[in-house]
Amino acid sequence: MVVARRAAAPPDLAHRSAPSQAAVEALPGGRRATRTAASPIGASSRAAAARATSAPPTLSPFPLTGTALAAAEPPRFRAAVAPLRRRVDAAPAALPTVDAVVRAERPEEPLHCLRPAALAAAARAFVAAFPGDTLYAVKCNPEPRVLRALWAGGVRQFDCASPAEVAVVRHLFGEAAGIRYMHPVKTRAAIREAYASHGVRVFAFDSADELAKLVAETGGDALGLVVRLAVKGGGSYDLSGKFGARPADAVELLRAARPHARTLGVSFHVGSQCLDPAAYAAAVALAGEVIRAAGVPVEVLDVGGGFPASYPDIVPPALEHFMTVIGEAHRGLEIPGLALWAEPGRALVAGGASVVVQVALRRDGALFINDGVYGALSDAGAPGFRFPCRLIPGDGREVDARTGGFELFGPTCDSADRMKGPFVLPACVREGDWLEIGQLGAYGAALRTAFNGFDRARLVDVCDDPMLATPGYPPN
Repeated sequence: MVVARRAAAPPDLAHRSAPSQAAVEALPGGRRATRTAASPIGASSRAAAARATSAPPTLSPFPLTGTALAAAEPPRFRAAVAPLRRRVDAAPAALPTVDAVVRAERPEEPLHCLRPAALAAAARAFVAAFPGDTLYAVKCNPEPRVLRALWAGGVRQFDCASPAEVAVVRHLFGEAAGIRYMHPVKTRAAIREAYASHGVRVFAFDSADELAKLVAETGGDALGLVVRLAVKGGGSYDLSGKFGARPADAVELLRAARPHARTLGVSFHVGSQCLDPAAYAAAVALAGEVIRAAGVPVEVLDVGGGFPASYPDIVPPALEHFMTVIGEAHRGLEIPGLALWAEPGRALVAGGASVVVQVALRRDGALFINDGVYGALSDAGAPGFRFPCRLIPGDGREVDARTGGFELFGPTCDSADRMKGPFVLPACVREGDWLEIGQLGAYGAALRTAFNGFDRARLVDVCDDPMLATPGYPPN
């Protein structure tokens, strides 16, 4: 049998049109939800363009090709990742708590708990504090319900990195959304689709070859062009190895782009989870040197992402501290008319979601659970992130005060599906208990895979505060 893997439309979009050959699954309490074969992000170019102008298609789990109909074992097309499923009941008057959902449903699959109020509050805080345009980095969490919550918090601009991300934002918010294609390297087809099908006019680049592609595929008239500058920042993860022009090259790129640009800018990224506000000041100063050396008008300075969130034993400086440092550095450039942009991701959404997992086995100090590094816990694997974690007893028993540090193993047969932690939990944890793991709104659901077939998960909205507070961001 030939199996061709195919990415599909965002999960929250598929439920709004009638499912085609959808798998309808019974849920506890007799209620039902529709499960399609759509993955969170990644439709074909043709499907993505269609979503911008009409209701999005629901993919059949196994549509057959014309030639397959005559074959005994037909080729099949299967989505890479099952969607996060959710109920289709009428919205409750008030959102439940995580504990209430677990008590009522006793989930046996990972349960993604979204906090819309917390997401909106974080967005509202950042938008109010940043002295420029806030572009949410969609890659961090492209779930449509997350995007709607950020929109409710005042986000109107989006940093997209693929045609599928562009299509999701355009479908949800129409022309009211500002979309900026900030991936420095794009295929020609991606440029054409973003420009012609979705009206995107702002693009990042970091080489002369990429600028030539942009000009050729768009006509090079009245674009927004942003040169990505390589910087060594203060992030926990250095992102300068893949993208970014050296300062001398960035000078030449600004000069070359100016004739084609209605708006010309410089961007940088100090690195993910940056805990040092001074890293932004240093990068702003370097960008200022590049702008002055280029000798052409530049209208935008994009300070990128890297804004941090709290994790166990990591409490970043307050949001206000970052904004003060960035504002002072920007004013110190003394470049008239230079607007500021920022591309926050993690800081806006990390606290906005948690995942409830169930313990399948305890082996001394190790817990085997039903999600792992191939699911929503990728950052707990090789990157070594520790996440806040709490016990929800499976039998409702009282939990004593004794705690211990546990490592976690995911459900797949791969020994690399291991999260060393340690994750601090009550010492009495045992098989059948649930664990709520927090701060997974960022790079949790977005990194799920279908490896070993463990790609089934539920999505619910809850009213809880984030499991950890990040200084400067109100909980709700």
